[in-house]
Amino acid sequence: MSDKKADSVQLYMIFIKATPERIWDAITKPEDTSQYFHGSHVEAELKKGGKFWYHSPNRSKLWGDGEVLELDPPKRLVTTWHALWDEATSKEKPSRVIWEIEAQDDGVCKVTLTHDRLDESPITAKHVGGAGWNGVISGMKTLIETGAPMRNPPQK
Repeated sequence: MSDKKADSVQLYMIFIKATPERIWDAITKPEDTSQYFHGSHVEAELKKGGKFWYHSPNRSKLWGDGEVLELDPPKRLVTTWHALWDEATSKEKPSRVIWEIEAQDDGVCKVTLTHDRLDESPITAKHVGGAGWNGVISGMKTLIETGAPMRNPPQK
């Protein structure tokens, strides 16, 4: 398998001690995303065909956007993902992000994040791979379980 093909699907999984509803809110509400998602404020039209936007911390710049392809609150959210944080990623084709939340025993949920369709978005794939998405989901886990962000969110 070529490196390009290997990077076209990225899979991340984490266990969080929380309800599916709390995790859903953390994914879809700006008061949460601003504390773990590089300071970004998510704005979402939570309906099929609705829009998803990721704004910079001061909301002066649009860092990314997408469209809701599927949703089944609080279990599954599928959106397109178009990175707009720089000129190079803005020129790439949108990819897809799938959030799956599965309740387990003892008040724990398994959260699986799949970022795929990255074949024609190699710069985005490189940026979000490894520490990118791992940092996001680790930050989400910390915020949900402790009530405090893992890092101080950027303010620019």
